[in-house]
Amino acid sequence: MESERRFYPYIVIGCGGVGSAAVYWLSRRVGSDVLGLEQFQLGHSNGGSQDHSRIIRLTYHDKRYTKLAPETYKAWREVEEESGVKLVYKTGGVFFAKHENSTTLDDYAKAMDAYNIKYERMKGSALRERFPQFEMDDSYDVMYDPETGLVDAAMANAVHIQLARGRGARIIENCPVKGVERATDGHIKVYTAKGVFKCRRLVVTPGAWFNEVLGSVGIHIPIYVTQEQVTYFATPNIKDFTKERFPIWVHHSNKNMFYGLPIHGNSGVKVALDASGPIVTGDTRTFEPDAITEQACRDYLQSIIPKALGPLLYTKTCLYTSPPDRHFILDTCAKTGWDDVIVFCGAGHAYKWASFLGKILTEMAVDGKTQYDISLFSLDREALTDPNWDPMLKSGSAMTIPGTFTKHTSKL
Repeated sequence: MESERRFYPYIVIGCGGVGSAAVYWLSRRVGSDVLGLEQFQLGHSNGGSQDHSRIIRLTYHDKRYTKLAPETYKAWREVEEESGVKLVYKTGGVFFAKHENSTTLDDYAKAMDAYNIKYERMKGSALRERFPQFEMDDSYDVMYDPETGLVDAAMANAVHIQLARGRGARIIENCPVKGVERATDGHIKVYTAKGVFKCRRLVVTPGAWFNEVLGSVGIHIPIYVTQEQVTYFATPNIKDFTKERFPIWVHHSNKNMFYGLPIHGNSGVKVALDASGPIVTGDTRTFEPDAITEQACRDYLQSIIPKALGPLLYTKTCLYTSPPDRHFILDTCAKTGWDDVIVFCGAGHAYKWASFLGKILTEMAVDGKTQYDISLFSLDREALTDPNWDPMLKSGSAMTIPGTFTKHTSKL
């Protein structure tokens, strides 16, 4: 019986956004020879891969990202075509900063120019003319990317899992992994709460539990798990904030990065302060929103997008799991003798890439290599090996809870 099967050539640990995508793309290559292990129920809110909507964009400050970013849209399109379910909605996106802080936009432009990604530059008054929801003058510089939009995260996870199961993949919920060891026959033994499984290749996408899972194969890296949050407001001006009329937006400053999304699903206008939360762990975090950050989001909307405000619907917490440089980790564990274990950490900005990352992880597992340049994301890079490396995590503001970082600003 299938329930008694204990050997699968490929096992994926963690079936959130990227893990569910890996199970899906593996099932396209190997059918029923893939097993997904999820420590909670599918669709849970304990990590960082749920919610109504996540931003997808081509705007990145590093050309190693802009080189790959178009592939994210292609991967999602393949999933949409197979499932018949719409997952990506292009709304356009505006990225803005006060003139004195606009070097971030210049960096974006250089990285996008390197791969002929189209965008517009404009002043704040021109943005206000196009989108009158923004109360903005010419003290702001603006970049507009027509390809920016949102991914329906909860739906995308479910679609990946359902399509994978349709090809025979097995997914076991409520099945935490307790450890990994080498079997005498050279295979990998995975110890779980529901017994021991064996595989030839192991893909590890555990989010906040990265080091807990990988300690068994000698990997421990300096990652920082922070509890973040997003807030939804029930604007009375619904028509002005639909996906057809209102873009994704990101505001860069030298202190913080607010961002927001239009109404999607059973929600309101979404706003958040990027990477501003306290350091926690996956097991000790709370689900209680921080009232100070929530108020900061309200005050911000009042100053820039006042018509978005309305009664508070709710604030939802999630987790970021970030290396010190806030770049992805995407590599094998060859450095500790486990080249058959492939790992990924999303650095708090991976969901837009989820399906494409699942494709890359599949190539690494099945083919032993990927056609894409992932050299930026190595386990051997200086940020992970130098104990004196200064964290580059984006701080919040003067209201940031002690324990978050303020030394550098991430542009991701």
